[in-house]
Amino acid sequence: MKITLLVIGKTDATYLKEGLDEYLKRLKHYVNFEIEVIPDIKKAKTLSAENQKKLEGELILKKKIAGKEIHLFDENGKTFSSRELAGFLEKKMASGLKEMIFVIGGPYGFSDSVYQNASSKISLSRLTFSHQMVRLLCTEQIYRAFTILKGEPYHHD
Repeated sequence: MKITLLVIGKTDATYLKEGLDEYLKRLKHYVNFEIEVIPDIKKAKTLSAENQKKLEGELILKKKIAGKEIHLFDENGKTFSSRELAGFLEKKMASGLKEMIFVIGGPYGFSDSVYQNASSKISLSRLTFSHQMVRLLCTEQIYRAFTILKGEPYHHD
């Protein structure tokens, strides 16, 4: 199975880039994983939040191809423990799914059209994080899930 983390805008902070690089390197031992970046909307500061979400949503939906599932990281989504996320990924792999896409939206979240095309919403926490920091957290949790599935000592209950 291939997993893509689809994100809006580049990662600016060096410490986040370094963390992402570390977990990308680790993940390649478990799964075909990549981060795909949709460029920031030009002149976004002149747009309303709704218009920015609409434009970002159009770009996100252009990436969907038959056979892929979209799962949104969203503050109103279902919360998982790390073991539950591992179980979720295990079920998806066992189902024969070829590719799944996890999406992190821009600062205002997702348009209605993206929500309508998503298979699920997943919440990392009731806390709010910057959309750039969430990239590192999501990547680490996906790595953690695979170490759980392999019975490796990374995760401690």
